[in-house]
Amino acid sequence: MAYLEPVMTEREPLQVSGAPRKPRILLAASGSVAAIKFGNLCRCFSEWAEVKAVATEASLHFIDKASLPKDVVLYTDEDEWSSWNKIGDSVLHIELRRWADIMVIAPLSANTLGKIAGGLFDNLLTCVVRAWDYSKPLFVAPAMNTFMWNNPFTERHLVSIDELGISLIPPVTKRLACGDYGNGAMAEPSLIHSTIRLFLESRTQTGDGRGVN
Repeated sequence: MAYLEPVMTEREPLQVSGAPRKPRILLAASGSVAAIKFGNLCRCFSEWAEVKAVATEASLHFIDKASLPKDVVLYTDEDEWSSWNKIGDSVLHIELRRWADIMVIAPLSANTLGKIAGGLFDNLLTCVVRAWDYSKPLFVAPAMNTFMWNNPFTERHLVSIDELGISLIPPVTKRLACGDYGNGAMAEPSLIHSTIRLFLESRTQTGDGRGVN
């Protein structure tokens, strides 16, 4: 499993060589207490990228919708088939996959990790992952209790998503929301943001424009 260590830097606005537009980033949140930081994460990216957001039903317990930037549209399971009436109408999870240059799931809960690793797709977020074009980057930032993170199932699931080409931004050690102390807390939004931004900038510098066009 290749771990991408978050990098905290101050940088000028990202310039994508040959691109007539900003990078398109699809941010997604699953059911973890760390989703309380989702608004902050969206703000970090919306400063220099086009951002759309997806949230699972469980994550909505923790997301303050008022904290999201006004230009960021939040899609939920209720939106999945709201505009579909007949054959030929657009399907939301397909349209989001087509739109995005890169997808970031933060937080990634133990439950959603298990679904993706096991090929189970029962909501908007996981359907986007199932339909994802893996020539484009997909990053995940897990968040869960230390014992859940250390559970043997987690290691198996991480191996499975690594085989799909999904990149891991590892959790950190701190006092968790449940009161336990240990590894499993989601990386801070600023570090997730810096990791993705550095990744895109390095692609620009090496001339690898896959996923950003």
